[in-house]
Amino acid sequence: MFAKLNAARSMFVAAGLALAGLVGALTPTTASATIPYLQLNASEPKYAAIVVDANSGEVLYDKRADSPRYPASVTKVMTLYLTFEALSEGRLKLTDRVVMSPRAAAQAPTKIGLRPGDSLSVDEAIKAMTVKSANDVAVAMAERLAGSESRFAALMTLRGQELGMRNSRFVNASGLPDSRQISTARDLAILSRATMRDFPQYYSYFSVKGFTFRGNYIKGHNRLLDSMEGFDGLKTGYTNASGFNLAGSAVRDGRRLIAVVLGGPSTAWRDNNMEDLLLTGFDVMKRRSHGERTTIAANMYEDEPSGPIDRPSVEQGDGDQAGLKIVLTENPRNPGPVKVSPTLRAAQAAAKPASQKASKKPQGEWAVQVGAFKSKSLANDQLKLVRGRFAKVVADAEAAVEGAGGTFRAQFQGLTADAARSACSALKAKRVPCMVLSPR
Repeated sequence: MFAKLNAARSMFVAAGLALAGLVGALTPTTASATIPYLQLNASEPKYAAIVVDANSGEVLYDKRADSPRYPASVTKVMTLYLTFEALSEGRLKLTDRVVMSPRAAAQAPTKIGLRPGDSLSVDEAIKAMTVKSANDVAVAMAERLAGSESRFAALMTLRGQELGMRNSRFVNASGLPDSRQISTARDLAILSRATMRDFPQYYSYFSVKGFTFRGNYIKGHNRLLDSMEGFDGLKTGYTNASGFNLAGSAVRDGRRLIAVVLGGPSTAWRDNNMEDLLLTGFDVMKRRSHGERTTIAANMYEDEPSGPIDRPSVEQGDGDQAGLKIVLTENPRNPGPVKVSPTLRAAQAAAKPASQKASKKPQGEWAVQVGAFKSKSLANDQLKLVRGRFAKVVADAEAAVEGAGGTFRAQFQGLTADAARSACSALKAKRVPCMVLSPR
């Protein structure tokens, strides 16, 4: 099946929206036969978690990180990943319109509530998904990009496999309940890391606390954006079957951590657990930098949630499947720690422009990434733009384009840790998206 999907994706990249091949590759009948139904035993804990160093990819903590779970509305991070990909490729613009089909408009809450035939801009659609977690908008965006939600879901699964999400399958763009749609804490951490790594220019959408849509202010669900210093995204989720989920990230002292918490019994418990994991993680990293050998697990009380799910009246992805049973087991296939894509090795001499070949010898092993693009020329244009506007900030760095998985990452390499952090801080102050990359 994935051989067919790979061929279909090649068509997608070459022809923009030429995704018709995916229909034959993944019909509803084929999907049902291929994608396993997850059966959950209510007596087993739903909780799973992971903490990852965003720069190095090191897994600092994991609890049932490879056990299958329902992602709920954290699913929309993948929907947004493919939206950002289309924007970076030029197949989509923030001012383009996304039309609400009858099928999209009929989705269960939470949703924006537009009528069939009505539309909103891509910029509004992204905010509707990150802030409101609008299921109707997620389906409309899927249809806008791939023609149908089933085609888009096939592309979601394929893209996840390419990113290293070995235990994830997607059948819808919203995260509404479907027992075939499964993921793991590790896979969702891989997705979160890939999103901020590949599309830093769009990551700020995840930190939007609210937005005004047609005269009404819509407030988001992610309470940690207000309550935790340094917390800046990503996405919450809830169904009765999944419990309360959250993929989040925070920055302190120049370090960024990513954490995923799945199966919390309430919003408050989930948020508190996320904050405990991140704060303990930052403390552990600081103590390690001073030579101390310690772990997150050794420094926090692991309080397993128990009791029934405290259901809200309305939350993202709210909805249940009648008779859905849940069985949780440790996944025997351990994909291992999150892998770090090569970022700091010098580009091969033959692939570099002449101006880069004659550049100054790198003095350090750190880098600053200023964007990820689907063509090498666009990545080089970004490097030239940043170099032209901020020559002093990146004066000691070597401009290079790193190609991986069909994505070209614009980077300034050869920096020391302090220089990379200082440069990225200066760029962010001027509203230029960037990400500090540490050695492997």
